[in-house]
Amino acid sequence: MKAPAHGLASKLPDVGTTIFSVMSKLASDHNAINLSQGFPDFEPPKGLLDALQARLSQGGYHQYPPMHGIADLRCQIAEKVRRHYRVTVDPELDITVTSGATEALFVAMQAVVQPHDEVILFDPAYDAYDPAVRLAGGIPVHLALKAPHFTIDLALLRAAITPKTRLLVINSPHNPCGSLIDAETLKAIGQLATEFGLYVLSDEVYEHMVFDDARHISALEIPDLKDRSFVVSSFGKTYHATGWKVAYCIAPEALTREFRKVHQFVTFTTHTPSQWAIADFMASDQGHVENLSAFYQDKRDRFLRLFDGLGFRMRPSPGTYFQLADYSGVAALAHLPDTDCAVALTKNYGVAAIPVSVFYDAPPKSSRVLRFCFAKSDETLIEAARRLALGLGSTGTAP
Repeated sequence: MKAPAHGLASKLPDVGTTIFSVMSKLASDHNAINLSQGFPDFEPPKGLLDALQARLSQGGYHQYPPMHGIADLRCQIAEKVRRHYRVTVDPELDITVTSGATEALFVAMQAVVQPHDEVILFDPAYDAYDPAVRLAGGIPVHLALKAPHFTIDLALLRAAITPKTRLLVINSPHNPCGSLIDAETLKAIGQLATEFGLYVLSDEVYEHMVFDDARHISALEIPDLKDRSFVVSSFGKTYHATGWKVAYCIAPEALTREFRKVHQFVTFTTHTPSQWAIADFMASDQGHVENLSAFYQDKRDRFLRLFDGLGFRMRPSPGTYFQLADYSGVAALAHLPDTDCAVALTKNYGVAAIPVSVFYDAPPKSSRVLRFCFAKSDETLIEAARRLALGLGSTGTAP
């Protein structure tokens, strides 16, 4: 009998623990305020929690739901899409409920990416994209967004498309930058996708967090994109419940059929009581979604006021609940690469952030930018600013 091999060839040899887990653990180890990983430190809406408690206490909601999600929730999603984007999607054929957006992103890539296919990603890019491409046997092609507004260079995109290109991955509102893709750019991407026969994966998990009177434009609103896109959104982000891990993917019937073939062998289904609770809350929601942008814009503006005077250069984030901060003008930190700065900030000043260079395949030289999460209570943000003001020898603006 042949002896088992002692070595294992890794499918992801250059991938370690995600930066979000690393920084959250570091924050915990050093009793630092965690403005790194993107989750709120406040509770979901009371109506949603009441709905969950009601379903948990009733019989009949504790077994497997349909593989693609309960019908009530899929119908509520279709109604939300109609209301917000004036687009019709079929709840039975076009919508699949998933165990978090990360699962939806992974499954979409596995569904359409074949070995040696090229997938275009825009850097800085959410760190789940590249590994999912490689696990499907694909080849990630990284293009840089144009600073300082982090927009897509359409000429660069066209030049990067080859006969091997299979999929484009877009993200708006953008993590980590907060930037938005406007309608004209989406139309141009749709035209390129049609011209070259490409699929599009549109990550829209922060769709309801858009500021300064702007409006999120969904890929579903662009006919050329709607017909060839997977559109992913997240109840965890919208309802302050990231730990529930409930999301969904909308795609035309042919793509959904391939998506579900993979989904059924990844998670198969998603937590039953949570689906029912979200469906119940959506049916009775009295403005949570409509007020979410104003809620988070208020937090963004408070964050900017609190950090004013600390030496960071910050362009107000257009969307998401993240704010980029250039620390090249902060004397105590400017000499540090952003990965070292994030560690020092956590250990020495008691505030954790994410270094933006980790979102690049080839980081810009001398990157001096951090990403802060402002989805926190006012008390948390005030204390973070106080610690930094004390440690950096600066005085932040009073809240």
